[in-house]
Amino acid sequence: MKLGANVISVAAIMASTAVAALGESVPWERLDKNDSLLVIVDLQEGLYNLARDWDPTLYRQNLLAYASLATVFPMPVILTTSAETGPNGPLPQEIQDWYPTAPFIKRLGEVDAWDNSDFRAAVRASNKSQIIIGGIVTDVCTAFLARSLRAEGYSVWAVLEASGTTSAEVRDIANAGMLRAGVNVVSLFYVVCDLMRDWRNTPGAVQVFPWLDKWMPVYGQTARSHKFAVQNGTVLAGENLLPI
Repeated sequence: MKLGANVISVAAIMASTAVAALGESVPWERLDKNDSLLVIVDLQEGLYNLARDWDPTLYRQNLLAYASLATVFPMPVILTTSAETGPNGPLPQEIQDWYPTAPFIKRLGEVDAWDNSDFRAAVRASNKSQIIIGGIVTDVCTAFLARSLRAEGYSVWAVLEASGTTSAEVRDIANAGMLRAGVNVVSLFYVVCDLMRDWRNTPGAVQVFPWLDKWMPVYGQTARSHKFAVQNGTVLAGENLLPI
């Protein structure tokens, strides 16, 4: 237990140091839905079993939520898998059904997707400079590609809860390394809000609230509760004494 605590402590220190260094060296850049590309990297059914740093039910929800981003925001998508006919397995059918015409690069051996010429061509053909990625495992599939894209001059957003790996300690070290390389390691909600920017936009409240209700129930239930309160709610005794 002592060793595990030390490992977590080191990971936390490295992550905070990386954030501090990043803040000094990389200016804040906003996501632009018109200049963004969604890349789904090796979110394969076999590899899913290696994602042990998240609750498995929650991670499956987050994985699919991430993959569904381009069903709300109009941006191109690239799908890629690694040796899917072996133990890594296929992409979930739901993801394939969402994007039947998207480029789908089935790598036969390359670990880093950027090492595959068809994948590189698909990214370049998208003519987008901001790349949103998530994959299994965080420290290889996500980190290798994120750092390769950074080396090519792309802006990269690695979605924290869309990637999974063998342990929380490994995840923290991988994310710290990406941060040092100038990758934006952010939450899924961060990406949704920055792509939307304003609830009055399109996509905006009309499109995003149903997505939140399905994939982020903590916010969906908040909206449902508010809707009920407005339509049917009454103030209970004592509530009128509370500040608003």
